[in-house]
Amino acid sequence: MTSASELKTFLRNHLLEDIMPFWLKHAVDRDNGGIFTCLSDDGQLLSREKFMWSQTRALWTFSALHNRIEPSGPWLEVAHQLFDFLAAHGRDTDGNWVFIVDEFGNTTKGQDSIVTDAFAILGLVEYFRATGKSSALDLALDTYRTVSARLKNPGSYPTAPYPTPPGMRAHREYMQFSLAFSDLGRESNDATILADGRERGRIVLDHFLRPDHRVLLEYLDLDFAPRDTPEGRTMVPGHGVESLYFQLINFAGANASAELTRASEGIRWCLERSWDSKFGGLFLGLDVDGMEPVFWKNAEMKLWWPHTESLPACLMAYEQTGADWCLEWYAKIHQWAFTHYPVAEHGEWTQRLDREGRKMDTVVALPVKDPFHLPRGLIFSIEALQRLGKNSDTARIPLVLS
Repeated sequence: MTSASELKTFLRNHLLEDIMPFWLKHAVDRDNGGIFTCLSDDGQLLSREKFMWSQTRALWTFSALHNRIEPSGPWLEVAHQLFDFLAAHGRDTDGNWVFIVDEFGNTTKGQDSIVTDAFAILGLVEYFRATGKSSALDLALDTYRTVSARLKNPGSYPTAPYPTPPGMRAHREYMQFSLAFSDLGRESNDATILADGRERGRIVLDHFLRPDHRVLLEYLDLDFAPRDTPEGRTMVPGHGVESLYFQLINFAGANASAELTRASEGIRWCLERSWDSKFGGLFLGLDVDGMEPVFWKNAEMKLWWPHTESLPACLMAYEQTGADWCLEWYAKIHQWAFTHYPVAEHGEWTQRLDREGRKMDTVVALPVKDPFHLPRGLIFSIEALQRLGKNSDTARIPLVLS
């Protein structure tokens, strides 16, 4: 058994001694700004293209490391140059965030995913927390105004790398913008923006989460009703877990016990549905009725990010419920992930495994290796363990650290 304090120390050391040195060594473009994220597991540069998706997420990570983990570290220096790169090259003339630029910041692929705008808001808000720069908050607010107008017309905007099926709404949009808008609303003291974020969170809990079948659907029709089609039966458990712990953040301190309870229960349903009883690990996608073929591509693969998102989700659910299942699931996922993903000789994790846990080079979604899901999962886990240790050090995780 491991205490919250012991686990916190383990995760913090892994983050600062294994994961982030990889990014400082291989990724930071000190000549042109931004970071390189088309990298192999050993840090080899595979492409100099810069996905704005990755740049905005990296801004969150380096800013959060400064704000939440190690204020004396080198993180803010990288965050500064990321912000400058984003402010100079991130948006088109209509205020939409572009998708890909070259190493110098010239756009090679314009707006291709509205979700990039959500990551931009999150990164800019976290950077504002670190620096107090009004220009960062202003850019986040301007992005909110632009993207809010676009979101009123589902189907009118691109959603790469996962195109939304015609006539449907994608859970992923409500997931990402619920947290982005809530975060921006809190930091800007704007009750309207905060309410917008929480309303999107309620849509996740009231519509995409389906207690009758203990699932969270990835797509609903435009009236928020389920559809008996391959798309309509799709569940992406990693998105579900991620989305539901976002709601634990969104509704904390909001006198919203029903929302917090539903989110915690939903995390358990996602994990129960997606765990591979034969080989272990979490499936990437599934058909909730067990029909074949599964609509979600590479559904049987074991990607790193559902596992990294599940770690803080379990700990946050335990904060809410005190239920044993939370720590049991944490230990199960931690043990499988730390057995299969870390690349000890280089730091960081490999990202794509087949069902049996063997490394695959298949590109899934985007050809990038981001400093986001893994460091964010560790940062949020460390913060949750810090709170648990402060309030009571009675939490014991059924896990032996190695």
